[in-house]
Amino acid sequence: MTPTNPPAPSIDGAALLDEVEAFHRRFNVFPTQAAYVAVVLWDAHAHLMDALDGTARLAFLSPEPGSGKSRALEIVETLTPRAATTVNASANALFRLVSADEGTPTLLFDEIDTVFGPKAGGNEEVRGFLNSGYRRGAKSLRCFGDGNDQKAGFLPSFCAVAMAGLGSLPDTILTRSVIIRMRKKAPNEKCEPYRRRIHEKQGHVLRDRLAEWTATLHDHVAEAWPEMPEGVVDRPADVWEPLLAVADAAGGHWPERGRAACIALIKAASVGDKASLGVRLLTDLRDRVFCGADRMPTAAILEVLLSLEDSPWDDMSEDGQSAKPLNSRRLATLLSQYMKPDDAPIKPKGIRVGSTTPKGYYAEDLQDAWNRYCPPDPQKSATSATAATPQVNGGESVAEGPSESRHMFAETDTRTLRSVG
Repeated sequence: MTPTNPPAPSIDGAALLDEVEAFHRRFNVFPTQAAYVAVVLWDAHAHLMDALDGTARLAFLSPEPGSGKSRALEIVETLTPRAATTVNASANALFRLVSADEGTPTLLFDEIDTVFGPKAGGNEEVRGFLNSGYRRGAKSLRCFGDGNDQKAGFLPSFCAVAMAGLGSLPDTILTRSVIIRMRKKAPNEKCEPYRRRIHEKQGHVLRDRLAEWTATLHDHVAEAWPEMPEGVVDRPADVWEPLLAVADAAGGHWPERGRAACIALIKAASVGDKASLGVRLLTDLRDRVFCGADRMPTAAILEVLLSLEDSPWDDMSEDGQSAKPLNSRRLATLLSQYMKPDDAPIKPKGIRVGSTTPKGYYAEDLQDAWNRYCPPDPQKSATSATAATPQVNGGESVAEGPSESRHMFAETDTRTLRSVG
């Protein structure tokens, strides 16, 4: 659906967003040009919460301290409406803040790793607040009142949220976020020192101009259906739709820059995505283990997976225990999350090999999950398929040679297969 053109405002939206970007560049060193574009659009979208059906979370993350995350949050604070910064807050306090008469706040979480880090105990209620509040109309049933005078009621959680922290975030929050991977400044990267008592007022001037501009766009943005870049669907489309609505309303070079930033940051977020450990397993099974075979013993699967470079399978932790290699039990647990075509969970089965029946998996049981969850199957040569063949008994291979598929277990030496049963 193509929206009507936005009204001609008294403020040039494209020029104003250029000024906001210049203000960020004075004090922030972001890792990419796309990051500047995304953050500027996010600043502006926070002024339009009453017109939007959804909001993107903004996450400044880095592996080490001193990477500019908190400073980025400080500059966002000066540019967004009713900004409220917290290092830690209870879910009840957050719900009450959002439902206060003063209006929808912009919540800024610094040191978010202290909320969701390994020693934080989960904070499931705060996680629930952040997960639900990216959609208009999101409410949770809470108790509120004074002392013994407590009442149950539904409180809203819809508001703009930006976060800064070390490491990563829960998967459910990452998928609702525009992720900016911050890093320490290189020697040649310079920015101005930020002095709150001087520069905060300058940011507030831009904030007020953003408020004035976006006030003229309310009805237009509420009815907008921005065209998404090819391939951007589902949750990523939900995240980027409000930002691209702002870019389209601004005009000038912002629609083009917004879509380029959308593609770049979605691609960057998908690299090493911890949210898809199961998808990584399925993809490795399809492309690196089975490679066209119709069945594989569990031991042969593990041998291939554990031999892969740059993979998580040889260094996994579980239930707070020290890291250890993937084993048959953990493999079965991961795969049982996915269903076969008959809607039964994927489980290991006995594979008849001569007089033995080692446990393993059938490609027909995995095929539906491969089709639904894995990226397109890359074209693989016979050489690359052969290279992944496990050596399981004194140099003998499960497959006899590059011209033979690994499904020919029945014709393979029984001694070889017994070693993987």
